[in-house]
Amino acid sequence: MAHSANQLKLQDQLILAGIEELNQNGIQRFSLRRVANMCGVSCAAPYKHFKDKQSFIAAILTYIDEKWEARQTAVAKEFAAAPTREKLLNVCMEYIRFLVENPHLRSIIMFKLDVHDQEFSILRGKLSKPTYVLVSQYCEEVGMTADVRRRKTFVVRSLIYGAALMFDNGELAYTPENLEFVAYSIDREFDLD
Repeated sequence: MAHSANQLKLQDQLILAGIEELNQNGIQRFSLRRVANMCGVSCAAPYKHFKDKQSFIAAILTYIDEKWEARQTAVAKEFAAAPTREKLLNVCMEYIRFLVENPHLRSIIMFKLDVHDQEFSILRGKLSKPTYVLVSQYCEEVGMTADVRRRKTFVVRSLIYGAALMFDNGELAYTPENLEFVAYSIDREFDLD
């Protein structure tokens, strides 16, 4: 079904307003009425683009996934010939930059989801799928056991989210030197010891 430029423009406006609404009120208190009001359209307007609240939130998660996927693809292309470990490190660092540069998206990525929100969990999980592929490839290359992998994945994810938060709140200056320090810390976790 073809959409006119105005329809796509309104759909994009609704998604951006939906991101703001999620940041202010969370998933449980998310209101399509408030989103429509932010866009200056009728309460029925969002339903012309999204079946219901669930599909609207799913569209927001898809929008975030597409933004991150574009960044991951660029890094993968830039480091296509690099060893897996270097690719993995650069994807991790790009994710930190993505989270710092998009705090309005980071808060949605980090939402605590209700166990009933399986569709949202699956969509949010897509954000990390290419990275998990790289992790699996690297672990296989170096013979990392499942237990070590689980521990190291936890530490690396903690470093990524912690660094992004520390950069965002000013606890750690967002400088090339500090990004290098974080990269060094993450890279060390890829060692087997």
